[in-house]
Formats: sequence, C-alpha cells, structure tokens
Amino acid sequence: MAIDIGGTNIKILATGQTERRKFPSGKTMTPQNMVNGILELTKDWTFEAVSMGYPGVIKNGKIITEPHNLGQGWVGFDFEAAFKIPVKIMNDAAMQALGSYEHGTLLFLGLGTGLGSAIIADGTVVPMEVGHLSYKKSTYEDYVGVGGLERLGKKKWQKHVSYCVERLSAAVIPDDVVLGGGNAKKLKKLPEGCRLGDNMFAFKGGFRLWD
Repeated sequence: MAIDIGGTNIKILATGQTERRKFPSGKTMTPQNMVNGILELTKDWTFEAVSMGYPGVIKNGKIITEPHNLGQGWVGFDFEAAFKIPVKIMNDAAMQALGSYEHGTLLFLGLGTGLGSAIIADGTVVPMEVGHLSYKKSTYEDYVGVGGLERLGKKKWQKHVSYCVERLSAAVIPDDVVLGGGNAKKLKKLPEGCRLGDNMFAFKGGFRLWD
C-alpha cells in the first residue's frame, strides 16, 4: 500500500485496487491519528508492506523533521510497529517524482499545500527543500504554495510558478520537468518545457520502492 501524506488530505492506494481512498489531515494530524484512520479505511484491503510519502526531510529512511502543515510527533514514530508490517518512507515529492520518472534528469515540483521538490538524475532520487529557500519577502513556498494562490490570485500566482520553474531549470538543466501536486491543474498554461503530473504518480512511485 502507498500513502501520500498531504497537508490537506491523506491519500492511499493498494496494489490490486482501482480507486484511491482519502481522509482529511491538517494541523492536528498526528502519526497515530493517521495510522488509525488508514487502518479503519482499509479493513477490506489486503497488503503486506507500506510505502509512505512524507512532507518533510527523510535521511536513511527515517523522518528527521516535523512537518510544517501537520501535527507533531512524527520524528521517531515507529510506523512498522504501528502497521505491524514492513514500511519504507521517502519524501512525498520524491515519491511522486519517482512515479513520474522516464529518463535522464527530471526536475519535479509539487504544487500543493506547500511546494515539494525533487530531482532524479539517471535513476537516482535526490529530494530537495526548495520551498523553504528565501524568495522576495518570504519563501518560494509562500508564493507558489496554496497560501500564495489564495493571497495573490491565479494570475499572479502563475507568474511566480513560471519564474520558479525558470530559475530552477537554469540551475539543474533537466531533460524533463514535471509539475505535480493538486494545484498544478489550476495553471492556465504550463510553463515552457513542462508536463503535467498526476497525484496517481505518487502511488506508482510508492509501488516502485519495492521493485
């Protein structure tokens, strides 16, 4: 089973299933709350392992920073004990990037509650935290995340998204640029050289973790 942990919803899909399931997350969502919600929602599913896409920094398969848009208690939480099966964890943007990857160097930007980011170079996944870099009067995330979209409106928000893609592409020189996350579909026009991702790629990436 693959879990896509977002600041708005927790989304899940298991191999053999055709439709994903979800439930709300938010600022009070703790890891135990999430596990309880998933176990309740998947009573009729069968799965032997779990992949988790987590919105924060992962090192050696371990969560090392608390999330910005969820509750606390994620660092050090024993997910294998909670689920009672093997669990692999990676950054949520990296997991969606892995599911989107086709060839060469991929730059992935996830436009959701915040800004997810990752590079895949010749099959090697490199998670990033671009969203927290300084930009104008705040950070990239504050301008191209959902807060920026609501504050600035679609037209100005899209200009900041295009600028972000342009600057990062100049640094990375990618063969492919994917804009994923729930808000990518709100772009009136994709920046040049980009293709639209899909949140379903997060599940594909989660499944690929076990290949």
